[in-house]
Amino acid sequence: MALDRLKGIKDQYDVIVIGSGLGGLTAANTLAKAGRAVLVLEHHYQLGGLATWFKRPRGHIFDISLHGFPFGMLKSCRKYWTKEIADSIVQLKDVRFINPQFDVWTTFDRQDFSRILEEEFKVPRATVEAFFEHLRAMNYYDRDNRTTGEMFEEFFPGRSDVKRLLMEPIAYANGSSENDPAITFGIVFSNFMSKGVFTFQGGTDVLVGKMEEELKANGVDIRKKVLVEKIEVEEVDGLPQVRGVTANGRFIPAKAVVSNANVKNTTQRLVGTEHLDPEYAKAVDAVRVNTSSCQVYMGLRKGESIENIGDLVFTSAAEKFSSDELTDLHTTSRTFSVYYPDMRPHLDPPRYSVVASLNAKWSDWADLDDESYEREKTRLCEESIQSLETYLPGIRQKLDHVEAATPRTVNHYTRHIGGTSFGTKFEGLQVSMDLPEKVPGLYHAGSVGIIMSGWLGTINYGVIVSSKVDRFLG
Repeated sequence: MALDRLKGIKDQYDVIVIGSGLGGLTAANTLAKAGRAVLVLEHHYQLGGLATWFKRPRGHIFDISLHGFPFGMLKSCRKYWTKEIADSIVQLKDVRFINPQFDVWTTFDRQDFSRILEEEFKVPRATVEAFFEHLRAMNYYDRDNRTTGEMFEEFFPGRSDVKRLLMEPIAYANGSSENDPAITFGIVFSNFMSKGVFTFQGGTDVLVGKMEEELKANGVDIRKKVLVEKIEVEEVDGLPQVRGVTANGRFIPAKAVVSNANVKNTTQRLVGTEHLDPEYAKAVDAVRVNTSSCQVYMGLRKGESIENIGDLVFTSAAEKFSSDELTDLHTTSRTFSVYYPDMRPHLDPPRYSVVASLNAKWSDWADLDDESYEREKTRLCEESIQSLETYLPGIRQKLDHVEAATPRTVNHYTRHIGGTSFGTKFEGLQVSMDLPEKVPGLYHAGSVGIIMSGWLGTINYGVIVSSKVDRFLG
């Protein structure tokens, strides 16, 4: 007999949250602290969405996603989660870029980045300051029509090396390209430039564990391995009003629903375009799903160690930065996230691991047959080890676990359309924000518009959405 994973839930909730990414969890926690009855439904066996982890034999624990976010994460965690969580956020001091144009070490804060641009790239101080001030003044409502590439050319004409230094880390952070609106670069880059790159000491297993404890302490009901099949609506005054969800074959009533699923999954699959007005359905259809990523997880056997080559190491053999090269199936560009023992200081004995991240396109992976798929994953692993050996000679002999994940892996575990790990392009944010007007009681919190992506973006969007839900509930 199948286990009833919905046993013991309430007859009705104020809010049901679909999906347990950081946006969904933060919305749930904020609403629960406001006194709302909240249920979180997650189809996976653990929480976190793309901010999660997995364990393998021989004591390996691997974090999913690139382990870096801006200083604002500390403030958001302290305000909307707990001081204990915020106190575990630490700075990554060694960010490194290695490519045919330059080899740079930086703390990735404004002061050090300004120094590098002036001293090593010979950009006039006035230009550097003007660029940073321009980015800091950008906001979503300005409707700046320039692309990121056009903005770079305005400030740094003909400087492909400067463009690479500025663009590469943000492309890994949110999947943006030089053809995307300038604001999608400006806001994210400005966040990082405040005080550098940070991570959670202890790993995402500890982080999400602490979040789950806080959610339960605030009265949130959490159910894992529960698949939401439908967001149920009924016509009220000509609009499709939310009634609840159907999950694991059971209808669960709710006054409001927050979907942490991809915005296109939410509207087209869970609600259904037949319930949307034609103009909004057309806008939803026009939303472009962003690119995704591949990752290669490499674990060192017990007792082995490596020298410090940096915490985040952006590498490439490409002569110049290119968004097309970065997402090509055979890209030579990858970022190594290096986990030294101080990242998980509670492990005994101390462990080292390295995760190679590569940007990718769903179309390159979606239709491969099983044999071709496994062959391409093997190639990913081999090429990543070969690249890492350039900086850590002999690393191959120290590894006792290697495996790869692709956009298909992302699709399998998160059900994101197109296997995207970066949500949607810029137009997705407006569609997400407009959803409650089109389907009263339904809200979306997730990685949209490139701006609301990454750990900090999704947490803050979860807060914004929870405030709207609370006002709707009255």
